[in-house]
Amino acid sequence: MFLQMRAVLLVSLTLAFAYLPARAQSPYPSQGIKLVVPYAPGGLPDTVARIVGARLQERLGQSVVVENRPGAAGSAAVNTILGAPADGYTLLVTDGSTVTINPVLFKTLSYSAKDVVPVALLARAPLFLAAHEKLPVATLKEFIDYVKARPGEINYGSSGVGSAHHLTMEAMKSALQLSMSHIPYRGTGQSVPALLGGHVSVLFSAYPSLVAGLDNKSIKLLATNGAKRSPEAPDVPPLADVIPGFDLATMVGVFARPGTPSAIIEKIAAETAVIVAMPETQKQFAVAGIEPAGEGSDAFAKALAAEATHVAKIIQDADIKVQ
Repeated sequence: MFLQMRAVLLVSLTLAFAYLPARAQSPYPSQGIKLVVPYAPGGLPDTVARIVGARLQERLGQSVVVENRPGAAGSAAVNTILGAPADGYTLLVTDGSTVTINPVLFKTLSYSAKDVVPVALLARAPLFLAAHEKLPVATLKEFIDYVKARPGEINYGSSGVGSAHHLTMEAMKSALQLSMSHIPYRGTGQSVPALLGGHVSVLFSAYPSLVAGLDNKSIKLLATNGAKRSPEAPDVPPLADVIPGFDLATMVGVFARPGTPSAIIEKIAAETAVIVAMPETQKQFAVAGIEPAGEGSDAFAKALAAEATHVAKIIQDADIKVQ
């Protein structure tokens, strides 16, 4: 009798311990999620993270908070991701430059593109080629002809050496064989006022930064760096019209650390695709000059790889170096 009871007890304990791990693995998510952004509040990735994060919280029933970790060319944010478990509760929301531009431009960067895994492409934001009102051109073709006739005489501004604004202009210059002088500024907060004041003739910038100048007609738009026309300015042609395949619109997406379960990556990708397709989300995006994407891990990875190849060539050809 004792032996039978002991056998029953052993079987019961074995089943109990076998059941514990299954119960411990709660469905994702079972706790709050953190979205780490490598920029200060108010920028493009931060805006996307907050809009998407608010609706992700509603859909998942768990808190979703945005944590801004600017500094060291994205290293502070990426290291935060790498220091957290690979469980999908600490994610990175950033633009493509974190994994396409920075690893090429900064030789002493503390991370590489392989340190993060693309989860979902949330949005794109094109930059627009804006010219000062006194520049005597009205179309992209007129601008190209005008600059070619005056090599080295026209200057352009950017938000900094190695920025997407700078690389877009250098890519355009190279493809069209244009010669212009670069005047870098510290962010669009300085470069756009320089254009409005006539200190530079042209620059690339996001639509919201240019609205004031468009309203008072002190600037005009000549082209966009996206693959197609933008809803914000449907009359403005893409550079792809004169440079086949040109597309350097800023991509913003979600990344995870390596080792994150594929089921979690697929869930985040599926949820965010639904969110960016919502009319309410698209209205908020439009105000900030953002276009919804909603693409999964594979498509995002492919787009990043293409951009990385493109910008590496731009940086090499233009011999761009950070000081």
